Amino acid sequence: MSHDGVTLRAIMRSVAFLTAGALAVPAVTGCGSEDPAGKPLAGQDIAPAARALVADGGTLRWAVDAVPETLNTFQADADAATNRIAQAVLPSMYRLDGNGRPQRNPDYLESAKVVETEPKQVVLYKLNQQAVWSDGREIGAADFAAQWRALSGKDTAYWTARNAGYDRIERIERGANDLEVRVTFQRPYADWRSLFSPLYPKDVMGTPDSFNDSARKKLKVTAGPFAVTKVDHKGDEVVLTRNPRWWGHPAKLSEIVLRAVPREKRADALAAGRIDLAEIDPEAAGRVTLADRAKGTATPLQGPNAAAALRSWAVANGSDEDAADEEITARERRHRAVVRYERQQRALGGFEVRKSLEPAYTQLALNGADGPLADERVRRAVARALDRKELAKAVLKPLGLPAVPVGSHLALSGQAAYADNSGALGGQDTAEARALLADAGWVLGGPIEEKKEKEKRKGEKAAGGEGKKAEKDSPDGDEGTYIVGEDDKAGDEDKGKGESGGTHLAQDGKQYANKLKQGGAPGAYAPKGTAAPAGAAAGPLAKDGKPLTLRFVLPSGPGSRTLNTVADRITRMLRKVGIRTEISKVKDESYFKDHIASGQYDLALYSWPASAFPATDARPIFAKPVPAADGSLNVEQNYTRVGTDQVDQLFDQAVATLDEGESRGLIRKADARIWAAAGSIPLYQRPQLTAVRKDLVNAGAFGFRTPVYEDMGYLKKGAKPAPGASASVSASASASGG
Repeated sequence: MSHDGVTLRAIMRSVAFLTAGALAVPAVTGCGSEDPAGKPLAGQDIAPAARALVADGGTLRWAVDAVPETLNTFQADADAATNRIAQAVLPSMYRLDGNGRPQRNPDYLESAKVVETEPKQVVLYKLNQQAVWSDGREIGAADFAAQWRALSGKDTAYWTARNAGYDRIERIERGANDLEVRVTFQRPYADWRSLFSPLYPKDVMGTPDSFNDSARKKLKVTAGPFAVTKVDHKGDEVVLTRNPRWWGHPAKLSEIVLRAVPREKRADALAAGRIDLAEIDPEAAGRVTLADRAKGTATPLQGPNAAAALRSWAVANGSDEDAADEEITARERRHRAVVRYERQQRALGGFEVRKSLEPAYTQLALNGADGPLADERVRRAVARALDRKELAKAVLKPLGLPAVPVGSHLALSGQAAYADNSGALGGQDTAEARALLADAGWVLGGPIEEKKEKEKRKGEKAAGGEGKKAEKDSPDGDEGTYIVGEDDKAGDEDKGKGESGGTHLAQDGKQYANKLKQGGAPGAYAPKGTAAPAGAAAGPLAKDGKPLTLRFVLPSGPGSRTLNTVADRITRMLRKVGIRTEISKVKDESYFKDHIASGQYDLALYSWPASAFPATDARPIFAKPVPAADGSLNVEQNYTRVGTDQVDQLFDQAVATLDEGESRGLIRKADARIWAAAGSIPLYQRPQLTAVRKDLVNAGAFGFRTPVYEDMGYLKKGAKPAPGASASVSASASASGG
């Protein structure tokens, strides 16, 4: 599941504690040193073409996971499609560039800057004089003020999912003329650029009724290159058409149709001509690339990769009629499958795969609420057992993407706040991992209460009632990477109560909350030089009669090969230091809601999107859990239940510091302390694979950059995009599981 550019911010707003003396934090790069942010590991891949080469007209049919339940990005059940629509039809004061950094959007904003800091911070916005809503009214201070009042959190009649930043505003007023907006903050706010993107008209934000209900199914007034003309839940599509009042470069496309297509069916939909652009998994990417390379040959079904692709396709597209007809031989059934497959492959020859890295990273989450992982030494041992380079290589190398581990929880390479702070925890070191476990009391050959353990496992059922346990240390089957805030629609009702807002999900894990222990675990680091116990890798470790076994929860849905590949490697790495894992596979629709959010796991793999504003957006993900009024624990979005006062303080300082260099330094210090706490271990940046019609330009794998919707379109006859603009994914992806 993926997101584009600034839309990530909307998704993100949906335990043993370290002592200050236990932290080993590397020095943060000074202002005069080389910028550690570096460059993005992969740029966007969109087949860029000048507007003069793009034909006027045409329809782009773009696959999405589902027709959104709401068109209001500030509501709890907003999803990636909600944000994609908002990008195309609503004003955004800032959008992200190729480095994932906010840049002023000149279509709406001539300038914006802090004009006063004492006694209060004042930001002056000067709007583009041509900027108007689709009803002809100028965009102005009234729209800014209405959005502030709706999102400030003061009026509970507004069902908002988030108010971060808006709650710091004191007042909004007209400036020297109608094109100026003065925003005065009651408290300094470093991330002021995050506000008013998107900006809704006062017609939507003006009253609770219009905010809560009217903007869910339609947007009567818009101000972008496109406008919403139809939201069809029965037909599974949303239609956007050119906005005749748009003052910028006119949209090349006549319309964009966002069509809901399940990910496992997208290759078939591409072949059938139902969609023109779709994010796909590595297996589908292998099919598209294979079809492109095999064009003009007798058959694309050659070699082991083709055979693997056929086997997978046949399983997904097997005919019940064929299976029921006993007269049909196995050879005839295979022949029919081959014919259908080859027909689809020929159709897929008109597409190519454009690839980049998503602005999101996959992590191993360690639940610190209770059990062995409540001890920081055990969490650190898990982290030190991992070879993150090998894990990144397993996923990204088969796709021809840079296999570099992520070094920060709060930013990705190229973003302003990025720095590799993994040194605060340390790299892979089997001996150190064993020493940490020994220091925590986990020893080889300790007595194990076999009977009690067997009875416990026998009576235990996976949370949610659908979990399935596999053999220990043998994760097989399917897997799907999860980005928080973009789960299956089956959980929307619960998701709406807090996944975007973050404050109510703690109720789901009430049974875990009371077990949390305050204070740091003694001996956070094993004494230097501690010898690893002899033969540590020969068998499992035990303590107090219980084996060191961690429940590793994985999803079981289609298209889930990558996470199982990663889980398999992690399991083998942990086994080397004496840690056993018990795989529990659960349904996709309950994976996040019933397991991650409610704390029903020891280890889990899921992804977080990166933000251009980590001081605001990342704080609820890593904030120290606090007791709620009803006795439960309010974890916000910190589903590992691991947090420290020091991290909270650094976030608070960073968001209130108007010096950008100082704020970045504070964010990097916070990240180093998050690494040291070992509640989550970033592994790799997620691959972004997009199948696109070959003549469709300025669209594809966008990476960090916010899409420019008005430039998308089809090449004029005889025109060609820039040389080397697009790259193909290796056909080996279909067989690699990457």
